[in-house]
Amino acid sequence: MIVQPSINDYETLINIWENSVRATHDFLKEEDFQFYKPLILNEYFYHVNLFCHKDSNLEITGFMGIADDNLEMLFINPVSRGKGIGKELLIYAIEQQKVKRVDVNEQNDQAVGFYKHMGFYVINRSEFDGAGKPYPILHMELKC
Repeated sequence: MIVQPSINDYETLINIWENSVRATHDFLKEEDFQFYKPLILNEYFYHVNLFCHKDSNLEITGFMGIADDNLEMLFINPVSRGKGIGKELLIYAIEQQKVKRVDVNEQNDQAVGFYKHMGFYVINRSEFDGAGKPYPILHMELKC
């Protein structure tokens, strides 16, 4: 089930973010986690429309954040990966929230492959991420 989380869920979401990123972003340094974590929790969550996936026990297994037609974040709890949750969230984002674009770390091969598999293609590349850190970003758009 996909629902909008409450502010009381933000601690769960940031834990999912951290566990997911640690499992998939092996190029990040420990200081990067310390830099991004408070930004996401205290700022980014408030600038996107958040949606979370809950399992049959009503536990949050993943979440995404959307601004306009851009998917700003999508993270799945590592113990729930490979179960179609990311696909379910992305399809909801495309069909219900009209998402057409996503930015993804170039070094996150799994995510790049996932978005390509889901119909996105690279339209541009930036040398630095949105925070000015030297992590190249692929700007992707959904094929019409």
